[in-house]
Order: sequence, then C-alpha cells, then structure tokens
Amino acid sequence: MSQPGAQANPFSPRATLALVVVAVIGFFALLWLIGSGLSEREANNGGSHAAAKGLTGYAAFAQYLGKRGWAVSLVKSHGAQNQPGVLVLTPPAQTDTKELGRVVERHRAAGPTIVIVPKWAAFRMPKLRPDVRDGWVELGGPEVADWKGFYDDISLSLDKARPRQPKTNWSAGDLSGPLPDPTVLSGSGKRLIPLIEASDNGRILAAYIADGGDYPGLRALSLRSEPDVDPDEAHGNYPVVFIFEPDLVNNYGLSSFNNAQIGERILAATLKGGDRRVAFDLTFNGFGRSRSLLTLAFEPPFLAATLCLMLAALVLGWRAFNRFGPPLSGSRALAFGKRALVANAAGLIRRTGRLHLIGAPYADAARDRLARALALPHRLDPAQTEAAIDRALTVRAPGSPSFAETAATLRAARRPTEMLRTARTLHSLERTLTK
Repeated sequence: MSQPGAQANPFSPRATLALVVVAVIGFFALLWLIGSGLSEREANNGGSHAAAKGLTGYAAFAQYLGKRGWAVSLVKSHGAQNQPGVLVLTPPAQTDTKELGRVVERHRAAGPTIVIVPKWAAFRMPKLRPDVRDGWVELGGPEVADWKGFYDDISLSLDKARPRQPKTNWSAGDLSGPLPDPTVLSGSGKRLIPLIEASDNGRILAAYIADGGDYPGLRALSLRSEPDVDPDEAHGNYPVVFIFEPDLVNNYGLSSFNNAQIGERILAATLKGGDRRVAFDLTFNGFGRSRSLLTLAFEPPFLAATLCLMLAALVLGWRAFNRFGPPLSGSRALAFGKRALVANAAGLIRRTGRLHLIGAPYADAARDRLARALALPHRLDPAQTEAAIDRALTVRAPGSPSFAETAATLRAARRPTEMLRTARTLHSLERTLTK
C-alpha cells in the first residue's frame, strides 16, 4: 500500500526528458550508421582494388594521385560510374564480362576508361606476427583472367619467372623502370597501340584501343603509329586503356617512383583537357551497393534538409514538453489598416499574374513625388521632369544612376526579379533626393 504523501509519478520531468532525448539521439544515430554505410564490411581486405593496402591493391596509387592534385573518389554504386573523368576498373579474374563490357561502353560517353587486368592470386595474411598489418597479403602465384566476350581480339600471355631470372624492365619513351617480379603479364592484338613495353622483347604491358577516335594525348605517348580504321567502325568517344601488367601501378610496383610517374602520365594523356578527376571502381570487387533513400538522406544536398527536419522535431518536442496554459487564439485572416490593404492588393496582383503591369505606374508615382519634393513646375512634361530630377541627382549625389534610365528600365521590365531590383534602385534615388 502507498503511504500518504507519496509521489504519484515515479519519473520527474527531467528524467522523462532525458529518456526521450537519449532515445531520439540513438534512433537518428542508428539511421546515420545505416545510411552512411558504416555497417559494410572492411574495405582493406587484401583485394586488388583502390581501398586495399596489400601488395595487389591500388591504395598507394590513389593516394599518390590525390597528393598530385587529382580529385580521387572510390565508386561503390553503378550510378556513380558515369561521372565525368577517368574511370579505373580493377575487376578480379572471375568477373561478369557482360557487365564489365556494359560499364566500359556506358562510361565512354562521359570519360576515359582504364582497365587493369589482374595477375596475382593473393591470400590475406593472418595476424600471427606483430609486424603483420591490416590488409597485408601473401602472393599465391600468377593467374590469367579468362574474360570471354570482353574484347576477344586481345590475347593475354603470362611469362612465369624462371630460377635466378633477373627482374624485367619496362620502357615508355623517356621513362623506364623495373618490375617488382620477373613474372610478366602482357597483351597482344591488332588494335592495341602500346604505351609501355618490356625492354627485353617488346611485350605490350599497357596499350590503348585504336578505334578511330581522336586521342592526341595517348598518340603522343604511343610507341607505335595507329592503323587505319574503317570510318564506319570509328567509335569517336573517350578512349579505353588496358594495363596488362598490374605491377606497374599496384602497391607492389609503386616502390619505384617511375612506376607512379608513368601511371599518372597515362591517366593525364587520356583526358582532353578539363578537370583532373579519377574514380576507382569498387563494385566489381564486392563493394557495390544501391543508393537507397536512407543513404541519400545523409548525403549532400539532402543532408541539409535532414538536419533541418531533425532540428524541427527537436523544437516541436521541446515545445510540447514545456506546454502550459490555454493555446493562444489566432489572429484575423484579414487584418485592419493600410498595411493589410496593401498586402491584400499585392496578393491579388500576384495571383492574377499581372505583376508586370505595375512597373510603369510605380515609376510615374516616384517621378511625381520627386517633382513635388523638388518643387518643379507643373507645366513640365514627364521627360522634362525626369531630366530635371537627373540634374538634381548630379548635384546632390554625383555618380548615381540616372533616374530617367532607371524608370525606363522599370517600365520595360517583365520578370519579377528584374522589377524588384529596379524598383529598389528607384527607391534609393528617391531617398537620396528627399532625405
């Protein structure tokens, strides 16, 4: 049984408010975690993509380009693949070639496409030793991708390392450097125009497709002239570049500064001017996700609306918690007085779409007010009156806009923004002469 004088409500108002605030913050935090993608698996998983820091990843190349002034982004949705700039695809050996072909052809209308062919089968190293870092991998051996249905006129060749075989060097015009491993992956095809070759036997390590398009930057880097292409088969969009030897630009190969230089040079050569933007695709590496409404709510420009909605909900909750006394009676829909009359007249003009008809009467009214304020003769016609007003402006405020020209602009204005801007100028001139 309750004792006399015991408190009926076990929760104080402050405790209730604290519970509500904590619950609301927790709810929105959960929505933000889901929408921002923090619930996804770790990107640095030892794969061959731009978010991986292992030997076969391309995180070092992406960071290098960012330090060099490139706008670097990691693409996790198919919609973002069509943004302007260079799109770098790093698909694994087992990939959907039809989807790969669709992505390449779709992006060629927006920018260049670079396809880095995979070579290594890598395994993530277990953290059995203290010196092993996140994302480190152990190379299991080379492999050749079998991409049937995707540029079938290109053949891949893998030259495995022999015992005591020295490392292979690459050359690209005035640049050259070593590959980190003697195992070399190269490509061959009639339409391939080499950009990088092996120094020993001329194997093609990187090339672009000769499809009849005009690619002056790549033509300047090419090691061979382009063949004649049937005009009916000319593509004419942005180029497609293949990097057959991934050790040129992956983390394994970027221990050589020349490798980073030649990688950036190829990217810059694919662009026909414009911004230096590059997007590294992650969808083929298992990180593709669709853009849901919840995700968009926490991304610009919708993030501002989400924050405003959260703030409005917070204000409503605060007002509901602190509500006391009867509600206030609403004000009249049509107030008394001159201000209400003007507001109603303005609303009527706006609703009828006749706003452009008030420019000339406003200019005439301003002219008449100034004529009375300056004591100008009544026998003057409107043009003479406006000329007299301009002479007064020249004496009172040299350098001010002409009243006659401003009034003519207001009479000829048709758009609301133009009328408002000109009317403000006219009002400023009137205040200059009457103050």
